[in-house]
Amino acid sequence: MVDSIWNHAFRECLLIDPKEHPMLLAEPSSNSQQQRERTAELIFEKYNVPALFLAKNAVLTSFASGRATSLVVDGGGGSTTIAPVHDGYVLQKAVASSPIGGELLTDCLLKSLESKGVMIKPRYSFKRKEIQLGVFQTVDLDFPSTPESYRLYSQRVIASDIKECVCRAPDTPYDESSYSNIPMTPYELPDGQTIEIGADRFKIPDILFNPSLVQTIPGMDNFVEIASSARGLPQMAVESINKCDVDIRRELFSSILLAGGTASMQQLKERLEKDLLEESPQAARVKVLASGNATERRFSVWIGGSILASLGSFQQTWFSKSEYEEHGVSYVQRKCP
Repeated sequence: MVDSIWNHAFRECLLIDPKEHPMLLAEPSSNSQQQRERTAELIFEKYNVPALFLAKNAVLTSFASGRATSLVVDGGGGSTTIAPVHDGYVLQKAVASSPIGGELLTDCLLKSLESKGVMIKPRYSFKRKEIQLGVFQTVDLDFPSTPESYRLYSQRVIASDIKECVCRAPDTPYDESSYSNIPMTPYELPDGQTIEIGADRFKIPDILFNPSLVQTIPGMDNFVEIASSARGLPQMAVESINKCDVDIRRELFSSILLAGGTASMQQLKERLEKDLLEESPQAARVKVLASGNATERRFSVWIGGSILASLGSFQQTWFSKSEYEEHGVSYVQRKCP
């Protein structure tokens, strides 16, 4: 599976011959020794690359912001990972992860809107015609053989855009009574209908801080068990820091980096900082840092990788093909700690 993705990336997207280029690969902090060795074996044996380096996502995010020590909070689509980085190395024993990610928030928003009678039409199921200047008519199109999975994917794309446009983390923990009378925010769907979104724009992002809120959303029964065992972002961050050496805890509290698409949520930085101030020791100076540019947050791993690979001092750290042939695949653990 992964080699077909790499084939597509090399041949169709980058248009390069892998034999001619050293390769820096980013990997999750939780990657096992077997996975790393299998990756190295595939890269050297199938693609014959001259040299390879495996770098952890959290380390590259840290480098992208110009820091060697930080606590990286990576909010991705499928999960959220918190990893402490010290002097360019991930402290493996203190890595924490949660199954709550951007895709789960999108599903929660979709189900919540459906329970209120809002049906999101996938983009392929209609076309809009301009019948006079500024007036559009929506014509339904019939594609009876469209698989259910594609219909759901198309709805999720729209729900994800709604989430990114109108949702924001609430300043205080969400509760139904406080947010029942807040003003509605309009959003125009692709088919032209305008929907009003009220408390959901605060409730959905608050799932990152209080995963048990999933239980209150109709149709999310499959995720109740996952959510009940998950912890909120502030608790995970404090637990991760407490598993590190006492000497570096203050430095980690003052250098918490937000990365990933989900981290671009409005007000997330401010809310996380506020909650951590309440959870952290009094002596700690809490500082949550995030790039003002949402694209930079989303691609911080790639940016860190491009910085690392362009350093002159990095060139002698590559795991070369000759070293692979001489020492075997297990040498990757030594060359890429």
